Order: sequence, then C-alpha cells, then structure tokens
Amino acid sequence: MSAPLVTSPPVVMAPRADGFEVVWGVSRLSRGWLEWRAADGASGRFTADPFGLVPQGDSVLRVRAAGLAPGTTLRVRAVTEAVYAPRERNASAWKAVRTLDAASETAHFAVWNDTHERDDTVRALHAATPAVDVLIWNGDLCNDWHDPSAFLSTVLNPAGLDISAGRPLALVMGNHDVRGPWAHRLTDYVATPEGRPFTAFRIGPVACVVLHTGEDKPDDHPTFAGRVAFEPLRAEQAAWLRNVTAQPAFRDAPYRIVFCHIPLRWIDEPPVDYDAGGYDQVSLVSRAAWHEALAVWGAQVIVSGHTHEPVWLAPTADLPYGQLVSGGPETDAAADEAAAWIEGAASPDELVLTMRDLAGAVLHEVRITPADSEGVNLSARPLVSQE
Repeated sequence: MSAPLVTSPPVVMAPRADGFEVVWGVSRLSRGWLEWRAADGASGRFTADPFGLVPQGDSVLRVRAAGLAPGTTLRVRAVTEAVYAPRERNASAWKAVRTLDAASETAHFAVWNDTHERDDTVRALHAATPAVDVLIWNGDLCNDWHDPSAFLSTVLNPAGLDISAGRPLALVMGNHDVRGPWAHRLTDYVATPEGRPFTAFRIGPVACVVLHTGEDKPDDHPTFAGRVAFEPLRAEQAAWLRNVTAQPAFRDAPYRIVFCHIPLRWIDEPPVDYDAGGYDQVSLVSRAAWHEALAVWGAQVIVSGHTHEPVWLAPTADLPYGQLVSGGPETDAAADEAAAWIEGAASPDELVLTMRDLAGAVLHEVRITPADSEGVNLSARPLVSQE
C-alpha cells in the first residue's frame, strides 16, 4: 500500500496584512493550490508560484496568498493532486485564517520556544495556548537536522497536531535550528513574509520585529566546519533594522517588541572560553550590531528563549529595553528547564505580557504603557525568584 499523498495539515505561516503562506507535506511528486471562501459568498483560488507554475514538489508544497485587505477573514483549504499514477487527489478540511490589521485597537499573540523535538512539550503547549492573531515560535524547534524526515514531524506536524489552527505561525530561527547536515533544507519547510529570516509586522497597536541571532559561538568555531556565516547576516539586519523602524507604521507604534532566540541581555555577561566548550548565553555580537537602532526606535522589550531559564530584566540607563526570557523543553513544571509560554494582549491602554508554566502558574507579568514622545513607559511584576 502506498503512503498517504498528504503527510501533514496545511500549516498557515508568515501572516501579513495582505496575505499569508500555507505549507504542507506530501509523499510524492504533487501539485497543489489553495481554495478560499469569504463570508459574503465570494470564492477563488491561489494557484501560482513566483515563476508562474502551479506549486509543485515531492516532499513539501507551499502556496502564497496575496492581494488581500488587512483584517480579512477567509476559510481556506489545500488541494493536492499527484502528478503521476496513481492520480490521487486530496482536499484538506477548511480552516479560518485572518490577515493582520494594523488599524485594530487590540492584539493577541502567544510565544513558544525551545521545544527541541519534544512531542510531550508541544502537546502541552498546544493544549494551553488559545487562538491568537499570531503564534511566534521563538527558535530551537529541533535539536539539529540529522534526518531530513524530521522536518515533517518537527515543523509541519509536530506531535501529530495542527498547531496553526486558529493561530498562524511566525517562526524565529534558533541556534539549534541551523545545525546538522540538513539544516540548509529548513527553508523549504518554513515560510517567512519576505523569504528572509528577519521581518517586521504590525498586530494592531503592536509593532513586532523578528531578528536572527545566529549561532552561540563565532562563525569560525571548528564545530561549524565552515558552514555558517552569521556575521554578515547580523550586519545586514542592522542596516535593515534602521530602515524598517523608521517607517511610520513602526516608528509611531504604541508598543514595540523584538523577538529573537538568543537574549540580547543576561543576568551576568562574563567572557566566554569557546575553546573550553563555552557558548553564548547572551548574544553580545548581536547586541553590538543592533543596540543603537533598537535604542533609537524605542524598543520596549526583547523576547527570547535559549537559556531555558525564565528571567525578566528591567530596562536600565545603558540598555533601555527590557529582556524577557522564557523556559525550556521539560513538561514537569517543577523541573529544571521547565517549559513556559508567553501570552501577549494589547489594548489602547497597555500591553500585558504574561509568562506561564504548563501548570498555569504565572511566572512573570510585564505591563507596558504606550510609548510617548519621552520614550518608553514600562513596569513589571516578577513572580518567581531570580536568585
């Protein structure tokens, strides 16, 4: 018996004001498209790739939806046809998708991080997390990419779940996500708005910037065998960051948040001996590249993972943005490196970032009032010991 033609749910990624992208797995050479329906009875298809072909592939299909108005709600389904016999056809279930809307008075988002291929952790996070405008998966989805089949089970169908149902995904690259002999194929399975690992978008009053902090050791470290080049990527992001945050939609946003996997601040920042197995708990090279642009913009909070230790660091005179770091991959709330997730809810009056463990206990709560002409207003209520 042949394998099922379709091997994952249609995963909604890279939400934008004018559309989104849908990615799904297939077992053999297939073509696919998206069908859509609107509440007013209108319907249609998204059928072409950037080169004018119907999207095709032998392991993964992806279709970009574009040309929509901000705040548009559609029902979509993915249709797949095998190219060769047996000419099987599959239509997925319909699912609701809503494009982002900067004009909305509210925003609702969630953040996961450091799931490290742990199905039990993904199941628990999935059960705890409500429907939101965007789910930001803040790096280290995997341990490393030694088996190409892991892209399906880690990115598109983790723990056998449709994690993008009711919460389109914005994926942030972590240092483990760029490791292993198959890491260069991750981009086949991950959609981003501009096809780069950094982006910016508005969720109502919240301006979000996604940055790629790269690896936790220098590019020339022997463990990378010459396969990484994050120094030029950080420099490129620095120039891009200055430009994007000067655009009115980001310059004038009431709330300004950065998502990156490795923190830009940490509890202590001693020199690292990479030759003795040391690694960066804080990406000082990223901070050096981006700090000026972040400070000029008025970034209020950097949201990160990586350390597997929930921490809140308040702004200082030298580092005027707070640092919120979430937990690790363990499902036992009492364990070291226990998992946590962050819920963000914004109104015209404040943005509240609430970090909870998997038992539902609040670990940190950060309240941000809208930025004004004097800069950032921010307060926090830490609810766990940081000793």
